[in-house]
Amino acid sequence: MRRARVIAIDPTSPDPAAVREVAACLRAGGLVALPTETVYGLAAHALDAQAVARIFAAKGRPATNPLIVHVADAAAAARLAASWPETAALLARRFWPGPLTLVVPRAPMVPDVVTAGGSTVALRVPGHPVALAVLREAGLPLAAPSANLSSAISPTTAQHVLAGLGDRLDRETDLVIDAGPSPGGIESTVIHLGVDPPRLLRPGLVTPAEIEAVIGPVARGAPIEGPAPSPGMMERHYAPRARLEVRTDAAARAKELSDGGARVGWIGFDAPPSSEVLAVILPRDAAAYAARLYGALHHLDDAGVDHVVVAAPPDSDEWLAVRDRLQRASAAPG
Repeated sequence: MRRARVIAIDPTSPDPAAVREVAACLRAGGLVALPTETVYGLAAHALDAQAVARIFAAKGRPATNPLIVHVADAAAAARLAASWPETAALLARRFWPGPLTLVVPRAPMVPDVVTAGGSTVALRVPGHPVALAVLREAGLPLAAPSANLSSAISPTTAQHVLAGLGDRLDRETDLVIDAGPSPGGIESTVIHLGVDPPRLLRPGLVTPAEIEAVIGPVARGAPIEGPAPSPGMMERHYAPRARLEVRTDAAARAKELSDGGARVGWIGFDAPPSSEVLAVILPRDAAAYAARLYGALHHLDDAGVDHVVVAAPPDSDEWLAVRDRLQRASAAPG
């Protein structure tokens, strides 16, 4: 197998010929790493079980971890659902295209491999011009988890995709789109609409308060019994190779590790405690921080640090998604 072919597409004005080439690849059962407004996804025709199985093989992804299906519009989403509740219609109208995934009862046409055998399917309309152009041209629903090795840091650039999956994709059948950085930086919010009240399964760029303003109270935190209805629910996820710690005493911990001889990376709002620490200083705005978080983790991993110490973000709803990603990235390997 040779390294996958890269095709550059302007993120604001996708070239129709390039989009047609990508759509043809997907219709033929190929895999395509494509940009969304959240992170880069590894896409395949969602109703082609063999193509979807190649996603799991390329990522080393457990079969128990379901996939999000991306569609061109709400009508296409409703066709993949056994029922389309009013809450889905309201949220789709308010947030699509955009970084919100709706979990609803699945239609029989959706393969088990997509849903991990569960009775629901996770659906969204991405808010990225390239992803939307590909969806419309292909005329297919696309299953697309993040385009990285399972449990590793999600990719926000084509270069991240190639570093993680470049040797696992086939140049003859697969493509990697390079459309620049994904602007949002972390994955979509996931809300389960098949339970009462609706339940937040994964925090993301759409906040609980924004959802509740549309459909009323949303439950959080308690686990769902049976097969996982959404990705992003594993204890360890989004993790760098280096050991990651989230600390309220981050400066002291980073200095302690550095003084002990470790190569230490630092992610925080201020300058690091020591010139020996490799620092990435991120904004105090939650959305801007989220947009740069995975890039910072990739940078520190590439630099070969042993430990990454992260200054604990604020304990507020706007930081919920960032705290979730850091908590899972810091979990001990299973």
